[in-house]
Amino acid sequence: MKIPVNKFTKLSIVGLIAGAAGIWSGCTSDFDEINTSKTALTTLSATELPYLFSRAQQQASYAAGTYQTAQNLFADLYAQYYATTTPNFQSDRYFMHRTWINSHWNPIYTQVVPQLKTLFDQTDPTSSQYALASIWWVFAFHRLTDYYGPVPYFDAGIPANSVKYDPQDKIYDDFFKRLAAATTVLKGKTAEKPYGNYDIIYAGDVNKWIKFANTLRLRLAMRISKVDPARAKTEAEAAIAGGLLTDVADNALMTKNQVGNDYNGLATISGWGEFRMSASMESILKGFDDPRIGIYFQPAFNTKTYEGVRNGLGSVELTDPLNNNDNNSNIGERWVRNTGAGSAWAQQYATKQDIMHTAEAYFLVAEAALNGWNVGGTTAQQAYEKGIRASMDGWGISSALTDAYIVSTKTPVAPQDQQKSPALSTIPVKWGATEAIQREQIGTQKWLAVYPDGIEAWAEVRRTRFPKLYPVVNSVNTDVPTTAYPRRIPFLLLEENSNTAAVKAAVALLGGPDNAATPLWWDKNK
Repeated sequence: MKIPVNKFTKLSIVGLIAGAAGIWSGCTSDFDEINTSKTALTTLSATELPYLFSRAQQQASYAAGTYQTAQNLFADLYAQYYATTTPNFQSDRYFMHRTWINSHWNPIYTQVVPQLKTLFDQTDPTSSQYALASIWWVFAFHRLTDYYGPVPYFDAGIPANSVKYDPQDKIYDDFFKRLAAATTVLKGKTAEKPYGNYDIIYAGDVNKWIKFANTLRLRLAMRISKVDPARAKTEAEAAIAGGLLTDVADNALMTKNQVGNDYNGLATISGWGEFRMSASMESILKGFDDPRIGIYFQPAFNTKTYEGVRNGLGSVELTDPLNNNDNNSNIGERWVRNTGAGSAWAQQYATKQDIMHTAEAYFLVAEAALNGWNVGGTTAQQAYEKGIRASMDGWGISSALTDAYIVSTKTPVAPQDQQKSPALSTIPVKWGATEAIQREQIGTQKWLAVYPDGIEAWAEVRRTRFPKLYPVVNSVNTDVPTTAYPRRIPFLLLEENSNTAAVKAAVALLGGPDNAATPLWWDKNK
């Protein structure tokens, strides 16, 4: 991550304010006056700081310009939310395209880090503005480090010709410290509205940010539960005691501004005809008779039924009519309107982007309860069922359908695909009798509830191995055969060429070669 001093200075002080103004040009009438120079340093006042926070939020979630190669062609596929239906993209066959993935890395270091570092420099550590910036720093970096493992973290944003990579356990340690400090500050600032409406998730609602931070802390605690169970228990119990997301109104949804070209990334790419529902999704959603199926996906244009395809199909398999776009399900009308052959789509650019759902908090509590941790008296079953209800409520499903779903004994089905795939699993929705079944149920329902956040879903698939997923049909990656799953994304070619010494040192931190088969620090599955 080579950042020349002069380039970084312009990015953090001038260029990034200009970027924020591109999204929020309608929010102030005097921005041209504020941003009078494109090359000289600009003096910042408190009125300009909200722009930086907006831009940091928008860029950390991978909007229209970067979403496809940052998330959809990697994490979304490895979580098996979708499968590609074009032979042009080999990432579904485990090819690690090390230039595409620049789209995942670059926005964090060139957009998010400079803006948040400027906020840290310009605000008091005891302020609510600093606390929100710190929470968002953790959100951005946990998605980054969970792709690669070691990344430049503690020295990120420091002008230098070479920036060192930090081990993932040290990064996680800082995550917990930041979140604890931020929530402590915010507890005394609940009457404030930091960044106001320029906070494009919660509009400065401090109480909701406290819940978000605690739920993120619980997510990260559960992530390390196999590698450091003692620390995980401590952090999880503190997060639960601090208060989690509890209501549908707490769902973290990011506003998209169509006028400012800040489109929903998933909506933008959904009309390009390059992916459809995965066979794993089909097996689970159809088998459970899940009422969310018509929200997550649309019936295939030709068949008028919900159909999915296996991941990793090659050019030969993709010639089979069973695997073409019009015979398989695109994502739901919340993101795109399916008009059939010819790829004539109406994209829902301004659809809010899903950041975190309240349902996830309940599934995390359910798992914590099974671990024997202090979760405040809630049983694992109670939390599991509340998680289902929160997800259904968030998507507008009626309570009657939810009641029937929770006690359903239906199980995943065979998807009737070209590969004659069997049913993925035998678990029902109804709470099981053994801990093994219960853990699979929690993992499966959480996978459904965090949709469409493939970045989080892939991380949890790696940690828990739930839900059970189909092997890819073909792999072009000799390090990851069809019987295995990618454990990480290799370091960037860009970084190897420009930050060579730091990357070489980072490889030594991995505990294995720099390839997709080497597990991350917290991934202890064999």
